[in-house]
Amino acid sequence: MSVLEMENIKKSFGSKVVLKDITLKVEKGEVVSIIGPSGSGKSTLLRCATFLEHIDNGEISYIGKKVVTKGTEGAVYPPKKELQQACSNFGLVFQNFNLFPHFSVMKNITDAPIVIQKRNKDEVYREARELLKKVGIGDKENSYPCELSGGQQQRVAIARALALRPAMLYFDEPTSALDPEITAEILRVLKSLAAEKMTMVIVTHEIDFARAVSDRVVFMDGGMVIEEGKPEDVIDNPENERTKMFLKKLHV
Repeated sequence: MSVLEMENIKKSFGSKVVLKDITLKVEKGEVVSIIGPSGSGKSTLLRCATFLEHIDNGEISYIGKKVVTKGTEGAVYPPKKELQQACSNFGLVFQNFNLFPHFSVMKNITDAPIVIQKRNKDEVYREARELLKKVGIGDKENSYPCELSGGQQQRVAIARALALRPAMLYFDEPTSALDPEITAEILRVLKSLAAEKMTMVIVTHEIDFARAVSDRVVFMDGGMVIEEGKPEDVIDNPENERTKMFLKKLHV
């Protein structure tokens, strides 16, 4: 069962074409890593999948339900309420954490499930504490973001995304703002989620991590999917010259 289907996605910013007819499917329980040079369209693809950017044309479906459809004059988006409903299918973790600075860790995690999902407060708090333990910061519920390290903030962001019980998670360069030691901690959290069969799409420059954790790797360049397949094929035995050049530059 596909959690996400993106078909023939096109996106331009003015005269600059950023996504050229991209099709991507993600199955339940699958971990897909998207790699490629800066400016290849990876983050824009994620922003389009999560409705932070409007596509120019194409279709986006979640769990078999079409959300964005092709129209005669471009992509057609549903009314706001329907779009919000579609958003409940996924969680999104940004590279710069995006925590609310004036909220405690606990309030950062519990606010949306209580206010937006209208869930039972005690149940949400109980789940939040379990999630904080799971990401290794069970003792930080009363802290504020400014009191945490970058790695701890990123783990709060992951717990916050999981608290909404999404069908899948998106990560946009989750380690790019962190130093190597803290990066290793975040990668451990993501590996544990992968082991639990959490459906994930990860835009990353961590090639070794992509190799270790992914069911499928997508290599993008110039707004197109150049190559995709199992990590051992795309990373270790790429067929396309552009993929080979990219990985060679990284000394993979």
